[in-house]
Amino acid sequence: MKFFIKILLTLSLFEFGASAHANDHINTVADFAHIIDFESNRVLMSKNADSPMKPASMAKIMTLYIVFSRIAEGSLTLEDEFLVSEKAWKMGGSRSFLDVGTRVSVEELINGIAVQSGNDAAVVVAEGISGSEEAFADEMNSFALQLGMGDTNFTNSTGWPDEMLTTTARDLSLLAAAIIRDFPVDKFPNLYPVFAKPHHTYNNIKQPNRNPLIDRSPGADGLKTGSTKESGYGLVGSAERNGQRIIIVLNGLESKKQRSMESNRLMDFMFREYKKYDFFKAGETVKIANVWLGKEPTISLVLEEDLARVLSRNERNNTKLTVNYNNPIQAPIAAGEEVGTLWFEVNGVREEIALISREDVSQLPVFSRISEAIKYLIFGAAPSLN
Repeated sequence: MKFFIKILLTLSLFEFGASAHANDHINTVADFAHIIDFESNRVLMSKNADSPMKPASMAKIMTLYIVFSRIAEGSLTLEDEFLVSEKAWKMGGSRSFLDVGTRVSVEELINGIAVQSGNDAAVVVAEGISGSEEAFADEMNSFALQLGMGDTNFTNSTGWPDEMLTTTARDLSLLAAAIIRDFPVDKFPNLYPVFAKPHHTYNNIKQPNRNPLIDRSPGADGLKTGSTKESGYGLVGSAERNGQRIIIVLNGLESKKQRSMESNRLMDFMFREYKKYDFFKAGETVKIANVWLGKEPTISLVLEEDLARVLSRNERNNTKLTVNYNNPIQAPIAAGEEVGTLWFEVNGVREEIALISREDVSQLPVFSRISEAIKYLIFGAAPSLN
């Protein structure tokens, strides 16, 4: 004879009252904006993020992504040199002041692009890697597709105005995240950190980094500004504070001053309002559950993966975790078996996460099982856990 018992136990672990301050709407004067938490990829703010816009010199991030990729695969080194063509030398706009006919190291060219935003340096790189800037643009677009930048089309290595040149704020955030993720500092110490250099000197000409976050926003280490008459003033920025990294993309601002003020304001706001909260580690006990007809009286309910979320202050104040399972859980139970559900609710939106058993629990011998079942039927009490 088989007896079943099914009792739903709901245990509220954490419940917080509503916050008096909510950040439901974050405004910006930028025409385009997309801000993400790097680790979780959570979107913290978005405005016209999928609308077409011009990247201007922010396109040079892809130019450097390709250079970094070649270095990472070993087909290019920092010591390699590229010849400065007349086309590169004649480039207008921001420049590294390279001399035509000279050979310049890849390391110098990277600095020229990342710090000085040198159009001449970007063209030298494009020609040195692909033979022509047109061929290099094709490679840029190939990488863009691989990175999921489906609304981007590059036409040159510099971001120089072109009718067919287009991107979105969301696509640039994908690119920024990729260059940080794919070339970690511990493995490639001479690559991504170049974005954080406050200045660079070439040909006895010292130029400051145009990024208004560098040396102004704590933890800022990248990436790139851009401006043309068509695009307005834009920025792809990144900063890391206390182990949390935020990537910010802004475009369509009216001036350098506005770009500086808005990027610093939004970066500070995001770090102040959004934090990573660790709730449970994988394998950490969420709840001790009773076992029926098992050789062990209890089991530990655990999560298979860490439970951590990036939340705003308001969201954290309105977070509720609830454990649901059939009490007691009938043996036999295998370690790793799903035996319950954790409801993770933020502002009433529920996510359901499987709870698994940390231990194996085998059944009692047949006569012991019968005895326990009879006790329950006669006395109507909770099954014995002895």
